[in-house]
Amino acid sequence: MWPPQSNLVQLEGSSGSIVNLGTSNSNSGGGLQGGNSGSTNNPPKPTGGSGSSDGKTSAKGVSLIKSFEGLRLDAYLDPVGIWTIGYGTTKGIKAGMRITEAQAETYLREDLQRFEQAVQDNVKVSLSSDQFSALVSFTYNVGEGALASSTLLRLLNQGDYQGAADQLLRWNKGDGQELPGLTRRRKAERAMFLGQDYTAFV
Repeated sequence: MWPPQSNLVQLEGSSGSIVNLGTSNSNSGGGLQGGNSGSTNNPPKPTGGSGSSDGKTSAKGVSLIKSFEGLRLDAYLDPVGIWTIGYGTTKGIKAGMRITEAQAETYLREDLQRFEQAVQDNVKVSLSSDQFSALVSFTYNVGEGALASSTLLRLLNQGDYQGAADQLLRWNKGDGQELPGLTRRRKAERAMFLGQDYTAFV
């Protein structure tokens, strides 16, 4: 997924210990993950209605993902040596592959199903459509494993929606360096999660 992340680190706990998470792709993510504290100033917990998630990424969420992933119709090696094509698809991609834009859309939908399922499987609290879509975008970028082991998920499942949103901002580094594209993506995802205007960051 774009921008590719390699040799990412995760910062956990008050001790400030660093754990090297190694190379990541769409199946195993990583990033700079903050400590264990979270804000108690939470947005209202969704209780149903038209704003509730139906388990599918909204059109806004798909647009956000596309804008940050970019579209490449020829297979290319990302910086960590993973063959990639379309909107960041890596599964089954080989050297020399070329696809159409329609095929890229199909790959995107298949990838989205996987990451939507990961969010559904891991999140134990109710989500609005915007919250669900923001988390799918995050997981599309960092991988299912990163979501499952994150402080973000722990806080969210404790009902700390604001704390979870703020954790998004911590996943913006690769090789120990802040990546401007990731910073913008995390800000956009946070804004979407909180029901705010995310378009300023796209």
